[in-house]
Amino acid sequence: MLTVAICEDEPYFASHLTKLVTEYGDIRNWELSIQSFSRGEELLLSGQEPDILLMDIRLPGQDGMKIMEQLRHRGSRSQVIFITAFQKYVFQAFDLEAVHYLLKPVTPKKLFPAMDRAIKRSSLDQDPTILITSGAAATRVRIRDIVYCEAFNHQIALHTMTEEISFSGTLDALEKKLTDSFFRCHRSYLVNMQYVTEKEPGGAILADGSKILIARRKQQTFTRKLLEACRKEAD
Repeated sequence: MLTVAICEDEPYFASHLTKLVTEYGDIRNWELSIQSFSRGEELLLSGQEPDILLMDIRLPGQDGMKIMEQLRHRGSRSQVIFITAFQKYVFQAFDLEAVHYLLKPVTPKKLFPAMDRAIKRSSLDQDPTILITSGAAATRVRIRDIVYCEAFNHQIALHTMTEEISFSGTLDALEKKLTDSFFRCHRSYLVNMQYVTEKEPGGAILADGSKILIARRKQQTFTRKLLEACRKEAD
């Protein structure tokens, strides 16, 4: 799954970009998750880090350059393609590690090669992924995007910050495919410790607001794993 964010305040042009990105995904056979933001502040508050960001420069509130500076300061690795009607920002754009700088109007001939370059630079090609199959459908999910996995009625619900994917399977089989950042805290839950924000009696709260159970016999190990995750993040 490739995540794309569009930050554009003009509804018509935002819709135009969404159509172009959708067309790109169909042609290149990429499964895309596309979200639109009319202000840069909305993107900052969302806490999301898309794989590719199409960023208009002239925006209400803070302009696209300032928003991108803040995202880079947070450690964002998003591949940004700046879009504007003004050429004067080009050098500043590449100071912010932009993939490309597109002048309006944006056409497939301009956008598609820029998207190709962004994907090539994206960490999506470097991070481990897992292929989830359900019937005839197949979805590739980046492991680090998984918040937690939940088992119920012989089904698995895989939760990311933006979606839920359900498929037939067992947590035992799934656990073998995941990284050591995941912990089986309960017979019904596998949790990515990187997303745990708070431990409470009998459970934990995750970054997406979800609450999960922690088995009594797993409490001590969970606390140790949480401390280890915090140390890694501090390093």
